[in-house]
Amino acid sequence: MTEFLKSTTLLLVLLNPFLVIVYLIDVVQKLEKKQFRNVLIRAGLISSAVFCAFAILGDAVFADLMQAQFASFQIFGGIIFLLIGTQFVFRGPTAIEILRGESQFIAGALAMPVLIGPGTISASVVIGKRLEPVYACLAVIVSVIICLFTIALLKSLHDFVRPRRETLIERYIEIAGRITALVVGTIAIDMIMQGIRSWVDNF
Repeated sequence: MTEFLKSTTLLLVLLNPFLVIVYLIDVVQKLEKKQFRNVLIRAGLISSAVFCAFAILGDAVFADLMQAQFASFQIFGGIIFLLIGTQFVFRGPTAIEILRGESQFIAGALAMPVLIGPGTISASVVIGKRLEPVYACLAVIVSVIICLFTIALLKSLHDFVRPRRETLIERYIEIAGRITALVVGTIAIDMIMQGIRSWVDNF
């Protein structure tokens, strides 16, 4: 049970619904509650399937199926997050909308790269090593459900507060988004450096 809780917490921390809601602010503002919920459900199903696959198959996905090193994935994923962080610093919340595309097509784009990334996939591999396949998948599903439930709750809170304090919310989102972008950019650079170190160590 302890390993299960640790694994669930690990993935939930990396999913970070409080960060995701900032990235999704344009969707939060455009979509009605029912539409937003449907998008979250589809993105959650996609993410859960991917996380479970990596939890069960682990490094074999890269070594056998893709015939590539995990370090290569870390470097590429770090570059993507660096791009998102840089765009967010200069463009604000509209940056993620530009990278993601139109709202009616966002379920898959929300899953990748907002939910599915190098950090969460790495965590899925770790969870698969800690737990039996069934419990690993259960830990993944519980983490995704908690994350999406929190995002939906934040959406409801936003809809309630916005008509009364719209200017304050917009300013908070702008500041929080740019500060978060600095954190994301820092993590992205660290992912790239870890990938390079791992790649070099193989020679």
